[in-house]
Amino acid sequence: MSNLSACTSILVGKKASIDGSTMIARNDDTFQPVNPQKFIVKPAYKDDNRILKSWLNGFEAKMPSSGYRYPAVPNVDYKKYGYYEESGINEKNVAMSCTESTYGNERALAFDPLVKDGLDEDCMQNMTLPFIDSARGGVEYLGKLIKEFGSPAGNSVLFGDKDEVWYMEIVTGHHFVAQRIPEDCYAITANQVAIQQVDFNNTADFIWSDGIQEFVSENHLNTDQTGFNFRHIFGSSNEKDRHYNTPRVWYGQKYFNPENIQDPESSELPFICKTSKKISTDDIEYILGSHYNETEFDPYGKGSEADKYRYRPIGLNRTQNAHILQIRSDVPAEIAGVMWLCVSFPSYAPFVPFFTNMNDTADSYRDTKLTYNLKDAYWLYKTLGVLVEGNYSHMIQANRDYLTEARRTLRRRVSEIDKLAANYEGTDLTAYLTTLNQETVDQIESTTQEFMGELVVKGIGLSKLTFDMDANL
Repeated sequence: MSNLSACTSILVGKKASIDGSTMIARNDDTFQPVNPQKFIVKPAYKDDNRILKSWLNGFEAKMPSSGYRYPAVPNVDYKKYGYYEESGINEKNVAMSCTESTYGNERALAFDPLVKDGLDEDCMQNMTLPFIDSARGGVEYLGKLIKEFGSPAGNSVLFGDKDEVWYMEIVTGHHFVAQRIPEDCYAITANQVAIQQVDFNNTADFIWSDGIQEFVSENHLNTDQTGFNFRHIFGSSNEKDRHYNTPRVWYGQKYFNPENIQDPESSELPFICKTSKKISTDDIEYILGSHYNETEFDPYGKGSEADKYRYRPIGLNRTQNAHILQIRSDVPAEIAGVMWLCVSFPSYAPFVPFFTNMNDTADSYRDTKLTYNLKDAYWLYKTLGVLVEGNYSHMIQANRDYLTEARRTLRRRVSEIDKLAANYEGTDLTAYLTTLNQETVDQIESTTQEFMGELVVKGIGLSKLTFDMDANL
């Protein structure tokens, strides 16, 4: 895996969601179609001598003497590609997703270059999520790390707890701004600096690196006559953005706000958005698996060849996992954190809910092999995607029906577990939720294998090497 991830992120405030939960979500896209990942639980620890070293650069740091338990989705071959733990919800119900690669412009980087051996996304979750108690605290904690170690790449990081959602953009070696997403709003970002006007008098909604105003002023970086537009000052706006990044934001905003007429190549798409629609996990799943559906830009659609391949879609074959980190406020804290995880193609595979108050994950997720193994969730859902896409026009409706039924089953399953968990507490509850998560995995994998069998049988009948004896006599 490169140290840059070409991802799409979605953040939803609690009053914008259908059930009062906060949600942060992202596609983890890599530069190769295959890069096996596993889903594990990192236990809480107490250790005065723990050192973290990067496998990708010279970063090394002493870690705090104790840390919280959290799930993670690291690379299997971490010695070659780095840890990249990607996403998780710790035992204090703080969610973190890292990272979406973000590109600062050459004007700003000339005066605060990237730090070659700084803290990059390969170690960012390891260094942050075990030690934070709130979303805001996550921004503050990571900000101190960036100040101390510097950053070797532009990265955007998502944080959430039951009340707040924060988006943090690290754009140079040491400078960043983070903004709280208002409770009744959502935001969609895609590998560009997204934050716009920064209000330095509003410390409730903004956090920034020390000295950033002076840095901008001294180096004449502000291109606007007035204000402090973070996107204009630190971001890029070029041809690659207009074809690779911006249209993904446009499509997500078009889905939530179809009444708005916007240009898919506009550099001025809003960061903070409101919609009259209450946002659900279904909506986020759709967007993360989308490919400009029902527009002339859909590679499977009826547009011209130029239009169909004009823009980079959100859902890709090189998405290694997609996740929705949901913190609910209408249930006890012990069952509030749910990690909806889709390994492989989010266009064709289900998002499976895991209650994050667990002490282990299912072995099909935990023990992913580097080479093809149909017993692994990663390879199972990769195979499903290949079967559907290989005969798209013949298979897609069956796949839609399968995903519709999966969503119905899995959402009912979450409700069932809420009720089943009511009689447990403490370590007994953690153990019980771990067992129930395993049952959820077994159920959906059995359904998926049955569905794949149907696709294989149907695919055999679609072979062009077919000869009808009676018709040719």
